[in-house]
Amino acid sequence: MKDFLKKIVPFIKSKRFSTSTPAEKKWTISAIEATRIVVLDTETTGFDYLKDCILCIGAVSLQNNTISLKDSFEVFIEQDHYDQNSAKIHGILKQWILDRPTELEALQQFLEYLGDAIIVAHHAYFDIGMINKALERNGLPRLKNKSLDTATLYKETLLKSNLLEKKDNYSLDELADKFDISKKDRHTAMGDAYITAIAFLKIIHKLKHNKDFNLNDYLK
Repeated sequence: MKDFLKKIVPFIKSKRFSTSTPAEKKWTISAIEATRIVVLDTETTGFDYLKDCILCIGAVSLQNNTISLKDSFEVFIEQDHYDQNSAKIHGILKQWILDRPTELEALQQFLEYLGDAIIVAHHAYFDIGMINKALERNGLPRLKNKSLDTATLYKETLLKSNLLEKKDNYSLDELADKFDISKKDRHTAMGDAYITAIAFLKIIHKLKHNKDFNLNDYLK
């Protein structure tokens, strides 16, 4: 119990979990570009927040319109539960010989990497939801970082026309095809994070010239 508290106390004391409520910042695209952003993806045993767990978290950082591969993060997490169907997609097998930290250790590593960065993900509600559920399981507070979803932002780049019907959902594959991004490492956490990072840069570049676009409406 003492060892557990030693690990947890630094995070509880950090600014990320402050209970204060400062005035809400009004964000512009220029301000976002100058801020450290962490683009992430998770590979999981399935899509049920209650039953499934995270197998891997992959992330890259962005700042000043530049992807920093040196400032990247990848962790494979020790899990007992594996699903045959999801394994066909992400290819992560239980018998892999990997040095996998426990879920708590992996979360601590991720929180240290994440800091107070803005999170970007494709269908961010799922990845952030899975991470928050893991944090809850380990007695840690939920993430308080601001987040942006490329699935939602992408729709704002499309022409507004009665002849063009927007879909409710656009997959990461569709964004990769639209922006001519290689899908070589698709369905790996790090690969999908990198694809999402490139797509985000292209989306933001398009939206920067849209005078009617208000970024604050999309920051969660």
